Amino acid sequence: MAKQTILLVDDEAEIREGLRILLSGENYLIIEAANGQQALEQLTANSNSIDLIILDIMMPGLSGLRVCEEIRKSSTVPILFLTAKAQESDKLLGLTAGGDDYLAKPFSYAELIGRVKALLRRYYVYQGKGQKGLQYQNNMLIAGGIKISLESNQVWVQGQEVELTSIEYHILRLLMETPQKIFSTQNIYESVWNEPYFYISNGTVMVHIRKLRVKIETDPQNPRYLKTVWGKGYRFEAALNEVDNYDAE
Repeated sequence: MAKQTILLVDDEAEIREGLRILLSGENYLIIEAANGQQALEQLTANSNSIDLIILDIMMPGLSGLRVCEEIRKSSTVPILFLTAKAQESDKLLGLTAGGDDYLAKPFSYAELIGRVKALLRRYYVYQGKGQKGLQYQNNMLIAGGIKISLESNQVWVQGQEVELTSIEYHILRLLMETPQKIFSTQNIYESVWNEPYFYISNGTVMVHIRKLRVKIETDPQNPRYLKTVWGKGYRFEAALNEVDNYDAE
């Protein structure tokens, strides 16, 4: 399978270098642009191959918001904004300009990777290129008999709604959005709690995984969905070849 291509737009060379190393390590092909004008030129030259744009808002010349508006005149490629601003009004401006997601600096690498994978998965599913057994339907993520709302903390297992805490919901969503990927306890903690990971955090993740299994697994001692990969972490491993026939009503 060809590598997915990400256009990385930031006027700071050090930030681009760090993100390029990180994303290349996840097997993505990276194209860089140091300003808004270069970003538009790169998009024109590579319009059929770019799968995602990571776009800094605060740049000299053309701002990220202006670049996004120009891109939206001709392309639906997903755009992830990066910015030092964290006010709700700034987030709204980015989304109104046509951005798909928003990540305020500083952010954890685990959170960035999680956002990137989620945006790419949705984009490919909407284009009919999604992974077999994983569906996006009416703002629902569906796989292996589990249906999860992307708009609220609602989850259904085999057609029956189950009550999850906010933390349990976000753990399940994180793992479901990238099935078969192994998430370390550090990945999970930094992505869900959005806090620095310490060794003691390992126990916190384990407790929440245990509680989540009780709610969604028929046999929590022999989990079907949330698998432990000894020495590495956890992954969502429902039978992705299953057909999901359960409704959320």
